[in-house]
Amino acid sequence: MLPLDLASSILIIGAGTWGCSTSLHLARRGYKNVTVLDPYSVPSPIAAGNDINKIMEHNELKDSESDPVGIAFETCTRAALNGWKTDPVFTPYFHEFGYIVAGHTPELIDHINKSEIASSKTDYVKLENAQDFRNTMPDGVLTGDFPGWKGWFHRSGAGWIHAKNAMLSAYTEAKRLGVNFITESPAGNVMSLEYDNGQVVGARTEDGVVHRADHIILAAGAGSDRLLDFKKQLRPTAWTLSHIRMSEEEAKRYRNLPVLFNIAKGFFMEPDEKNLEMKICDEHPGYINWVSDPLHPGEKRSIPFAKHQIPLTAEARARDFLNDTMPHLANRPLAFARICWDADTVDRAFLIDRHPEHERLLVAVGGSGNGAMQMPTIGGFIADALEGNLTKELKDVVRWRPEIAEHRDWRDTQDRFGGPFKVMDFQDVGPDGWTHIAGR
Repeated sequence: MLPLDLASSILIIGAGTWGCSTSLHLARRGYKNVTVLDPYSVPSPIAAGNDINKIMEHNELKDSESDPVGIAFETCTRAALNGWKTDPVFTPYFHEFGYIVAGHTPELIDHINKSEIASSKTDYVKLENAQDFRNTMPDGVLTGDFPGWKGWFHRSGAGWIHAKNAMLSAYTEAKRLGVNFITESPAGNVMSLEYDNGQVVGARTEDGVVHRADHIILAAGAGSDRLLDFKKQLRPTAWTLSHIRMSEEEAKRYRNLPVLFNIAKGFFMEPDEKNLEMKICDEHPGYINWVSDPLHPGEKRSIPFAKHQIPLTAEARARDFLNDTMPHLANRPLAFARICWDADTVDRAFLIDRHPEHERLLVAVGGSGNGAMQMPTIGGFIADALEGNLTKELKDVVRWRPEIAEHRDWRDTQDRFGGPFKVMDFQDVGPDGWTHIAGR
């Protein structure tokens, strides 16, 4: 492996949440030769972090010694929460108004209690009935009957982040500090890694240019799987989101609200003040796009694609969530919708490690639905891994670990609920099975 110093050339593949965060942290540490490649301008239309809001929630566990994955995640979210509160690049985009987690069947309620509430030091308030839920927000916001719902509410250390603006802020600051971003096709579109004597030495873009570097960081999110054999460790998985238009008066009434999340129905967060749109997501174990891969003939993979529509079944699930919580909005037309992609590891722990066969290559992938909330500090952990200084409690969990993926079940729901309670395939959605929302 080539030595690493502040003059080393470092190539980051991917300008999404983790790529932008990593470039910022490397620049802050004084690295002078950092280049980032991406097929899209920031923010990417397929990046999960290109979103008006994402949940940010930190839980302190009572006893995490028996759960190394849990303690690693807790370590990351604790650092991220501190970053959202103290780092001026990110503080404007964190809204600490609380978080409600709920279920609507005895089985779901019991699952939340045992898996999250009972193991947490966090001071939760129990919500027993519809009025308890309504009391968490101003009059007229929650008007539903919450049939069967029970939940738990905590305000400190939780709320939502404006993920898109935070990513743009990180990108802008990294550029100011000297990071070179090459984005949009063909110049930023990485078609393959570049090898020399069996070692990864860079990347080849669609325009035929080979970008060589002393050290390469693969942080292309759901797109990473097509550039490297991850030995089944990654599954590109997509979720669905939609927006409804709000009036200025409604947007004011819906300000400063906690996140409301039913683990099998969906969630919502307050309206975006710029576009006056409120995001509603249906909840489900995810979609894959199982197709033959032109880059790997004979193989089938889940391949990400950008689409600003969602399946009609996803829209119906979002409206079902609204019928339970805010029926006065349930029939309002959708103003926007899209699918967003992430990459699931087998155990949903991140994957941040030097490749065992390619010493100059560091992989930084596997957000597993929890990557955006890590934005202020995940780049610091990735920089630590590059420097060989990643703390042991993280290093042991986020290591390269193909042994646990050898017999991977690609349809595993990974402890997620909702929808048909199974992983769905976009290939099963016919051409008439999508929404038809006009562009802005």
